[in-house]
Amino acid sequence: MASREFLKILSSARLGDVSAQQKLASAYLTGAFKTPVQPSNALIWLEKSFFSLQNQMLGDQGSNTTELLRTLSQITSIPLAGTFNSPAFGFGWDSFWTLATTDMADDSQVAAKWQLIDLLISPANQEIQAPLLEWLKKRGVFVSIPTLADLDFADLQKLAKQYLLELAESESSFTTQAKELLIKLQPKNVALSSLWSAWLENQDEASLIQAAELGLTIAKFTLGLRLAQLDTNAPATVSEKEVGSKSNASLKKAAHWLELAAKDGDRDAWYALGEIYRRPQFSGYNATESDRCFDRAADLGHPQAQFRKGANLWRKREKIEEKLRGLQASYWVWQANQQSVPEAKELLGKILESCPNPKKNGWQELAIHAEQALNHHAEHKLDVDWILLCHRLIIANQFNFSKAELLLSEVGQLQHEHCVAVDIRWELPKILPRLIQIETIQQRRVLLAAGKAFAGAEPDIEGNLRQRRYRFDKVTTWLQETFKTQAEAEVA
Repeated sequence: MASREFLKILSSARLGDVSAQQKLASAYLTGAFKTPVQPSNALIWLEKSFFSLQNQMLGDQGSNTTELLRTLSQITSIPLAGTFNSPAFGFGWDSFWTLATTDMADDSQVAAKWQLIDLLISPANQEIQAPLLEWLKKRGVFVSIPTLADLDFADLQKLAKQYLLELAESESSFTTQAKELLIKLQPKNVALSSLWSAWLENQDEASLIQAAELGLTIAKFTLGLRLAQLDTNAPATVSEKEVGSKSNASLKKAAHWLELAAKDGDRDAWYALGEIYRRPQFSGYNATESDRCFDRAADLGHPQAQFRKGANLWRKREKIEEKLRGLQASYWVWQANQQSVPEAKELLGKILESCPNPKKNGWQELAIHAEQALNHHAEHKLDVDWILLCHRLIIANQFNFSKAELLLSEVGQLQHEHCVAVDIRWELPKILPRLIQIETIQQRRVLLAAGKAFAGAEPDIEGNLRQRRYRFDKVTTWLQETFKTQAEAEVA
C-alpha cells in the first residue's frame, strides 16, 4: 500500500506540480514510499514533467533549461525495454535518442546509449524487437531527430552496435556490462539458441542443463522447476504430493537454479522459490524467506503472488497496524484482479464495497442539480463553500455515502489508486471506515475535479459539523428550487 507521503506527492503531481511529478517518477523507479516498482508509470510522470517544463520555457526562455536537461537525464535511469507497452514509450524512445546524440556534461549520453543498446540488440529483449519494429512502422517515423530521420530499423541496430563497441572500449560505468554483452553476442548465443531448441523439440535434458550452465535464464528456470517437479506449464501451482516425492538434494538443486533465474529478474522463479521454501521436506525450510520471495514476485507483477500477498494481509488484518484495516490487502488483491486471477474477484468483493451505478443511489437527483450548478457557477455566482458542497454531493452519489460521510469525509484524502477510503472517525468515532472500489472512469473524474477544488480552498472554510449541516440544508433547498423548477418549466 502506498504511504501517506506518497499520496500527498501523487495529489500534487496530478495538479501539475513539476517537482512532485519528478518525485513520483523516482518513487516508481526506486520503490520509495512502499511503492511497487513500475518503470512504465515512472516514464509517464516524467513525460508530464518534461512537457510542463517545456511549456514554462515558452514564456521564460532559459530559466528552466537546466531543469529540463535534468529531467531528460532522469529518464536514463528508466529501463526503456521495460516500458515498451507504456503510453509514454514514444516520448521515451525519442528522448533516449536525443540524449544519445547530444554531448552532456554528465553520464546521461552514455546511459542513454546503453539503454538503446539493451533494447535494440540485447538477446534478453529479442521478444520485444519484432513488436518494436512493427510499432515503428505504424508510427511512420523511426526517430524524430533530423540527423537520424533517414535510418531504418536495421540501421538503428547497426548504430547501437557502434555504441556498444564505444562503451566496451571506454572507461564508464557501463564498460563492464558492454563487454559482457559483446560476449553474449558472440557465437555462444547461437549455441544457446541451438541448445534451447534441442530441449524444446526433443526434450533433451542434457541440452537444458548445458543451456542453464551457459547462463540462459529460461533454461535455469525450467531446470529448477523440473528438479522440484513443478509443472513448467503452470509454474504458479504445485501439489504437496509432487514435491513430496523429491529428495531434499533435488530441492536444493532446484532452489539453486531458481535463485539464479530470480536474480535475472524472473518473477516466476521468485514465486517458485517461495513454494520450495514452504516445503517441510526441504532442509532449507524458511517461512520468512518464502514470504520474501512471494513479495518479490508480487512486486514484479506476478498475478498469483499478488493475490497470495493480498489474501495473507487480509487474514492478518487484525494483527497488522494500519489506519484503515484491509487497505493494504485490498491493494494487492485489486492488482491481482486487474490481471484476471479468478479468486481475486471474490475476495475483492469481501474487502471493498461496490457501487458502480450512481443512478441507484440516494443522492442522484441532487447530484445532477449540483453538476448543473457547477457548470454554471459563474452565472449563479456560487461561493467557494457552496462549490465544495456541490462536489461533495456528486462524490456522495458516485460512492453511495451516508449524509454524515458526505459532510465530513476529507475529500483530499479519499482517493487511493484502487479505492476510496472513507473515514470520519475524527468527528464521529463510532462510525466505522469504509473502503469502496473505484470502478468507473466517471468516478475517477469526479474525484479529480473535487481534489482540484478542495486543494485551492482554505482548510477551515467549511466550518464545523453544525455549520456544514446548515449549509447542506440551504444549498440542497436552493438546488431543488432552482434546477427542479427550471426543468419543469422547460418541460411545460
